[in-house]
Amino acid sequence: MTRDSAVAGLAARLAGTVLMPGDPGFDTATTPFNARNADSRPELVARVRDTADVAHAVEWAHATGVPVVPRGGGHSYAGYSSGPGLVVDLRQLDAVCVEAATGRVTVGGGVRTGAIYAALQRHDLAFPLGNSEQVGIGGLTLGGGVAAVSRAFGLTADSLVSTELVLADGSVRTCGATENAELFWACRGGGGGNFGVNTSFTFQARRAVPSATCLLLWDRRDAQEVLAVMQEIMAAAPDEFAARIGLSRAGARRGTVSVVGQYLGAAAELRDLLAPVLVRSRPGHVEIADRTYWEAKDFLRHETSGDPFAVRTRCTPKPLADKGIEAITAAVDRWPGSANPDGAGVALFTWGGAVNRIPVGDSAFPHRDTLFLVSMDTSWSRRDARCVVRRNLAWLDELYEEMGEYATDAAYVNFTDPALHNWRTAYYGPNLARLCEIKRRYDPDRVFDFPQAL
Repeated sequence: MTRDSAVAGLAARLAGTVLMPGDPGFDTATTPFNARNADSRPELVARVRDTADVAHAVEWAHATGVPVVPRGGGHSYAGYSSGPGLVVDLRQLDAVCVEAATGRVTVGGGVRTGAIYAALQRHDLAFPLGNSEQVGIGGLTLGGGVAAVSRAFGLTADSLVSTELVLADGSVRTCGATENAELFWACRGGGGGNFGVNTSFTFQARRAVPSATCLLLWDRRDAQEVLAVMQEIMAAAPDEFAARIGLSRAGARRGTVSVVGQYLGAAAELRDLLAPVLVRSRPGHVEIADRTYWEAKDFLRHETSGDPFAVRTRCTPKPLADKGIEAITAAVDRWPGSANPDGAGVALFTWGGAVNRIPVGDSAFPHRDTLFLVSMDTSWSRRDARCVVRRNLAWLDELYEEMGEYATDAAYVNFTDPALHNWRTAYYGPNLARLCEIKRRYDPDRVFDFPQAL
């Protein structure tokens, strides 16, 4: 059978459509979120309409030896939701059903978080969904999913009640705590694209909580003191408060220290929590305000320029030592620069709280002892010369290696890092062996395969 006839056979089985390079809609269905991976292109796209279409697509791929690439939001930092192989475009699996009486929320595998937020807001219900409205629910959940409210509410995956999954042989499984429990365990932190194509998710939501937000900005000269004091504040903070503590540079500017966060309570209480840093070093900008839960979500929304970037992560169970902070500030000072307005920097995302109260073996997500995710990033413009790109990546690699003295090798799978050599243990830690056994059992022929597939 020729490839053309095989593709025609797939198209005949689908209620949806098959797209080939050059077809209208192909680029929209395959363009990577990170422009660094712009050259990554799949062979074809199955724009599926339902679970049966997904099963047909997976069966076809298994029979023809083409890797399957599930794509919901398409936000893989490393471009793993863009190819090569058969992209299963899940965007038409976009139903959102909220049962207000029970708080159960069932969504299609291709829904983006903005649509879920909109449905939840109508009922004043919430579960952790992150700070972008364009991220697909599948990748977010399967990698764990950490949000500004996770210290109080847990991970996105911790709210998961059940999920429907199309396996490598085309069979469909409903997975929950008592049904296909091993697969359910793996789907809560085992990473997107490893075990099948998730066509729906059901979550347990809770009542939204009135909130306060903060945005504090300092000059680079205050970095050492602010980072040290803020780490101590967050180590002692109640679960209701989470913050991102950052030092960044863009263009020719010397650098900016920032604290942005959400508190599930009153602004006056948040100001009291921040008092130690406000007294020690006066910010150039202070914004602490009461907001509804939904206003806070909008305030914390994150956007990027769309140009290429790279991110590397480490985890730490305690505040970084002073020398670790010195390493961060020195590295940001020597950033080589680029034309991307996003610039570069280091952010400490506060984890802990409810995330850490779940035993590490209860789900595939392994980082249940982490206080801060240390996220190091750089970016460049597609107009920049190759030497600029090389210098930026070398700067990031050097910083990553240097921070190994102050933070662990553990890394967050949803901030996918294609340069990570020890990714198996870094992403999955003590849960690696169990995940690999589940992979062998349910995908022995590696239908779901990509550079960092289990």
